[in-house]
Amino acid sequence: MKFVEEIVVEQFLPTFRSMLVEELRERGLTQSEVAGILGISQSAVSKYAHGEVARDERVLGDERVEELVSDLAEGLASGDMQPVGALIECEVLIRRLERGDLLADIHQEAMPALAANGGFAIHDPEGDLRSAEQVRASVRRGLRTVENTSGFAGLIPNVGANLVECLPEARGIDDVAGVPGRIFDVKGRATIPGEPEFGVSEHVATVLLAARRGGLDARGALDVRYEPELLARLESECETIEFDADDDLRAAIAEALADTAPDDTAEGCVLYQTGGFGIEPIMYLLAPDAPGAARLVRKLV
Repeated sequence: MKFVEEIVVEQFLPTFRSMLVEELRERGLTQSEVAGILGISQSAVSKYAHGEVARDERVLGDERVEELVSDLAEGLASGDMQPVGALIECEVLIRRLERGDLLADIHQEAMPALAANGGFAIHDPEGDLRSAEQVRASVRRGLRTVENTSGFAGLIPNVGANLVECLPEARGIDDVAGVPGRIFDVKGRATIPGEPEFGVSEHVATVLLAARRGGLDARGALDVRYEPELLARLESECETIEFDADDDLRAAIAEALADTAPDDTAEGCVLYQTGGFGIEPIMYLLAPDAPGAARLVRKLV
């Protein structure tokens, strides 16, 4: 009796790791850095890198494996993807290959009696855990954009800014990932206090969720300070919609979008309020994802 997990450990994993080690080393990571990312010893990295580990040609030549290795190496090397995100993507591919695919075929060769039986849906490739990690990775990419945008710090409102992205079927604040503690201008530099987390943004997340309920097909949002000149720069690029700052936030956005919600927000959309009693004027840049919202900032500097 041979389990499919044995196939994964004995044939898939050594091949996959050796491919990933090669890609990471080609991207300039040191042996120590690769070991830290993959959670293995430097000795093991050396063996993978020098071809001292047997590899399965079927795994080695699978286009899906090759594509995932390339994507993971790029994300891990740049910092856009964390090891846990890479692990989730690997697990998803493995489960797919286990069900009537490459690993199932190899398993059937070892256990011919399995040939007459169907596969099993061991893991859901569209599960919540995977979606959440994809959203966090997307927010990280957006943050890299704003960090590298000269002049962004000058656009941060006095109350701070936040870059957020929600899950595809978001219903509440806990389904929105953002920066804990907000982004602040500290001596002319945008300061991001921590890694993206879910449920840490209340205000910008509420704006995003209200906009989605109002008909906007957006999952990313970023708030910046409002000025008429800044708004004018965006009016030729995307739809701009004003709402009442003195009204309840959700109700005001719903009313503003009742008759003006754009059909296409691929290029982004701007919700804004010009201030009120004790309320700072702010623009909310909305886009299909967090990197899209961050890219709108470049039109303001």
